[in-house]
Amino acid sequence: MDSQANFDVNEAIKHYDSDPAQIATPDAPRELQDFEHEPERLQEEGAVINAELNAVVDAVADSPEAITRSSNFDSLQFLLRFSSYVPPTTLGKILDLVSSALSGQVDAIHADIQANDQDALQMHKTLLEMYAFLLRWAISAAETRDAQETPTASGGRGKAAKHKAAKDGKWDATAQIETALDRISRVLRLDLARIFVTTSERDTFIGLLTKPIYYIMENSEKTGRIKNKAIRDHSFRVLAMAVKRHGHAYTAQILITQALFFYPHLSEPMAELLHIIANSYDYPQLTEDVLREVSDKDFDSADKKGPSSVSAFLIRISELLPDVVMKQMTSLAKLIDNESYTLRMAMIDVCGNSVIMISKQTEDQRSEESKKKMDSFLDELESRFLDINPYCRARVMQVWMKLCDLEQRLSKRRKKAAKYAALSLKDKTSNVRRNAIKLLTKLVETHPFTTFPDDEGLLSPENTRKKLEDYERQIQALLPPEPEKPAAEEQTLDEEMLQDATQVEGATSANPQSPDEMTDGQKLETMRKLAEQAATVEKLDILDKSRKYYTDMLRFIEVVDDAADNVMQLLSAKNKSEVIEAMDFFVKINAYKIPNARNGIRRMLRLIWTKGNSDEGKGVQTHLIECYKDLFFVPNPLWKSEQVDDYIKNNMISLTYGTTPAELTSLEQLLSTMMKQGMIKDSVVQKLWATYGYQKKALSRTMRRGAIIVLGMLALAKPEIIVNEMELCLRIGLGELGRRDLGLARYTCIALSRISAPSGKQSDSTAAAQVAKLPNAHAVLVKLASLCESVSDDKEWFGVAEQAISAIYVLSKHPDVLCSEILRRKTKHVFAHQAPSRPTSSDSGAGDPMDVDTPETAVAEPPQPRKQNPALALSQLLFIVGHVAIKQIVHLELCEMEFKRRKAEKQTKTAPTPRKSMTSEVQTPAKKGRKRASAKNQTPAPEDVDELEMMAGPSEDDITDHIAAIRERELLYGPDSLLSNFGPLVRDICFNNTSYNHPTLQAQAALCLAKLMCVSSEYCEKNLELLLTMMDRSKDPVVRSNLVIALADMAVCFNQLIDENESHLYRRLNDGDPSVKRTCLMTLTFLILAGQVKVKSELAKMAKCMEDSDGKIKDMAKMFFTELATKDNAIYNQFIDMFSTLSADRELHEDAFKKIIKTLAGYIEKDKHAKMLSRKLADRLPRADSEREWNHIAFTLGQLQHKDEEITKMVAEGFRVVQASA
Repeated sequence: MDSQANFDVNEAIKHYDSDPAQIATPDAPRELQDFEHEPERLQEEGAVINAELNAVVDAVADSPEAITRSSNFDSLQFLLRFSSYVPPTTLGKILDLVSSALSGQVDAIHADIQANDQDALQMHKTLLEMYAFLLRWAISAAETRDAQETPTASGGRGKAAKHKAAKDGKWDATAQIETALDRISRVLRLDLARIFVTTSERDTFIGLLTKPIYYIMENSEKTGRIKNKAIRDHSFRVLAMAVKRHGHAYTAQILITQALFFYPHLSEPMAELLHIIANSYDYPQLTEDVLREVSDKDFDSADKKGPSSVSAFLIRISELLPDVVMKQMTSLAKLIDNESYTLRMAMIDVCGNSVIMISKQTEDQRSEESKKKMDSFLDELESRFLDINPYCRARVMQVWMKLCDLEQRLSKRRKKAAKYAALSLKDKTSNVRRNAIKLLTKLVETHPFTTFPDDEGLLSPENTRKKLEDYERQIQALLPPEPEKPAAEEQTLDEEMLQDATQVEGATSANPQSPDEMTDGQKLETMRKLAEQAATVEKLDILDKSRKYYTDMLRFIEVVDDAADNVMQLLSAKNKSEVIEAMDFFVKINAYKIPNARNGIRRMLRLIWTKGNSDEGKGVQTHLIECYKDLFFVPNPLWKSEQVDDYIKNNMISLTYGTTPAELTSLEQLLSTMMKQGMIKDSVVQKLWATYGYQKKALSRTMRRGAIIVLGMLALAKPEIIVNEMELCLRIGLGELGRRDLGLARYTCIALSRISAPSGKQSDSTAAAQVAKLPNAHAVLVKLASLCESVSDDKEWFGVAEQAISAIYVLSKHPDVLCSEILRRKTKHVFAHQAPSRPTSSDSGAGDPMDVDTPETAVAEPPQPRKQNPALALSQLLFIVGHVAIKQIVHLELCEMEFKRRKAEKQTKTAPTPRKSMTSEVQTPAKKGRKRASAKNQTPAPEDVDELEMMAGPSEDDITDHIAAIRERELLYGPDSLLSNFGPLVRDICFNNTSYNHPTLQAQAALCLAKLMCVSSEYCEKNLELLLTMMDRSKDPVVRSNLVIALADMAVCFNQLIDENESHLYRRLNDGDPSVKRTCLMTLTFLILAGQVKVKSELAKMAKCMEDSDGKIKDMAKMFFTELATKDNAIYNQFIDMFSTLSADRELHEDAFKKIIKTLAGYIEKDKHAKMLSRKLADRLPRADSEREWNHIAFTLGQLQHKDEEITKMVAEGFRVVQASA
């Protein structure tokens, strides 16, 4: 018979903790000991292992005491020693064996405890210790083996890894470990004090059962075991029972604290464990002890893992056990000012969770002490808005967002939070600004001003002020009239009177009567007065509270409304998540009727131009469209379809009210994009046409204008919208209504030009199609020509004429011919001695009269010709001349492109086919009821074809040279050119500005001169000096702005002529009028960034604009330098020149100089560039002529990241020298 194992639990644990592989197993079977020096052979000898293991299993199954035999015990110890070599199934069998045997022992012990057999209980002690030791070893071995075989973090964890392991045939010990943990929990349910008499024996045994659980949790970063709910629940139950019933609290405190500092992945599991121990097992003392120990910990500044892990633990435990945490706030308070920002962030969450816990208490549960603590927590949260770390500032706003969802509204605190959030919008950190926007949005969304139903929960300042004024009037009406103030000499009071109690008005008299002396009538009267006074006091109290309510409401609205201005600036932020949050903010406050929301929504329009070459850019565009869709295109779901169409139509028209040209351009892009995506139904388009053509009753001009503006925008994506209703455009916009409202006519011209969109603006569906061109006799072109010749002194005429001429050049086959006729007739009108007749609507050279279905009254001539101011008439003529000249250049360029396209098509075709003429007849719906043009009118088409055939022969360079020659010599100097007659006239008017002193005439003459100069380099060279003189000396800022833009156009066309005179352009940066300065800055920005103008020393003048008093100029200048910084080291190359110019400028304030230099230095990102600039500036230090110059150099060196000790030493030495000389 085998000898008994000599097992001492303390010695066994000692050897195991030292090195399990060195534990001696002398009584193991010889068959197993043969593998001791070659353990790797165990993987191949499964049969031997199974034979020996099965013998142990059979013995233990017969009697659990069999484990005490040395051969059986050493057999299991031997296999566990080499667990990494034995087959996985062997480990599984050992786990099953030990768990089953331990379960049998539990049943036996439970029976003996029930029988109160003390002798038998002592016999179980050794068996429990041996099985517990083997179970600890087996679980740890299984965990180690599983960690080696489980994929790493990149390969996956948890269920996915488990399924993969099962699929690969690998052993998964989860089920067996779960069973083992269940057996351990059964052991802990026993009254172990009956078996382990001394505390040390019990603690040792409890350690055998709990240490494998801690090992499982520590190892779960690799195995993911703790994520398994069953394993986690069993583990927590075992530890909780050990703490509650078996004195494991102190050990658990030490191990939990160590886990927090060394195993970051256990932060939240440990908090959940403490939550179970405190709630399910009523032992919160352990949580309190852990919190105290954590708060007393000194964290090393270099330690990043510890504070992060503790922070996650504190946040989670404050969510689960806020009442326990709040009791330890005295200890934890020291962490709120800890150097580690992660700990400060955690304490911010702790304060927030404590506030949430207190706010959920009922009034009966909430003591005065709790209210004081809540106030202190809120005070701390408010102070953290100003934390030095941006992550803490962002976190406190996230906590406040959670507080906004509480039923207790915290109205007084909300106002402060709103103010802090508004201030945070100017924070330097993007994350802080983004969270500030989110907090403001949340504050508005959950605002507490919902007491009065008639407010409907809205935050309209107009209604709020009206209510406030109403309550003020009611209060004043109820207050008694103020007594007249005595004269100065009578204002002396008896001291005794001050000591008397204040009496109710009307209740005092010289000799007050007692109730017994009053008659019944007097008593009733007195009671009535007292009841009235009480009712008045009660009503005053209610009114006063209502007044305070609306006063707080108005202050909150003002804070949010003011903050909206800063949020508008963030719509231009680089961080796209900020931009999206800002858009959501304006959508939200618009729903609550806050005034500034409309400005923000309009400012959002420019985001449609966000570059979409990245996911962020596309996200901004998509989000903008969604915002506008929600705002203006989502009606009440209960409405009928016709109501829905009216709602959308009215909203689209309202978007055009009060818009700037830039906003209209952005709106055009937005609506055309939505039209392409099918978001606007045809029924809405029909509603827009109905509004545009409505004539039964009076309709506001803005409404009709808005309808055609929107229709023109939609036509960019779908030109058929205008084509199908061309007759309506002719009857309304180009008819009598258009003549009375020139703005309507102007927008109608724009819409008509969308019939054939210019190059670059066609929709995808129409881009490939041939551009439709109309003959000059077409009704549309006749009407457009008539508009240009109309007699009007209204300044809106210029806008109408501009769009009419532009539409002619887009739609006409031969726009030059038609415009020549317009010029001839307009010239006769201007220079005729007698009153000219009104220009007819039909072309004198056309064979057929205009045939269009319009009322006769719409084109009837007035009985008397209108007289016009001669200066304005001449101004209009010059405007037409200039605009026709510019459009003719564009027309020539399009002709060149068409010639080259056709030549390329011809070369690609193997068999040439007859070419379709540009001037071939295009049938359009507008020709309904109209006769076809006669063959006589179509005769120019073959000539055009012959000319194209001739042009297609030479190379593309020959075509370009031919077009350039036409532009240079024929437009302004050709013998048959109509424009050649106006060149000298325009120059004479501009030169003799005293003779022609009408301001409009001078402005139009200057504009015409500039446009003609863009046509021909010869004409430009002759008149350049005159133009520069006008740009410098003109008193009209509009003229100066126009000439700045014109000079920029000439710099693009004739760079060699303008290059020497660019200083005149830069000089306008110092113009006294902000509009001229803005125009100049914008123009130079385009020229420099597009590479049309070389960057020169004048760049310092643009740098000064970064500190201009005009906010738009300042922002534009900063945007320019931000873009310039991406262009081939441009700022680095010009840095020294800019510094020299700025330093020498005595008019530049010191603070402005420093801000400019600091901004410019921020663009020097490369270390080698910073070092080279620093060396160049350092060489100037000894040569500095003045302290001011030296200070400028020293400051600039401080802004450059040179890291040069020698330069630093030079600065220090130079500073002392300057002070000594002073």
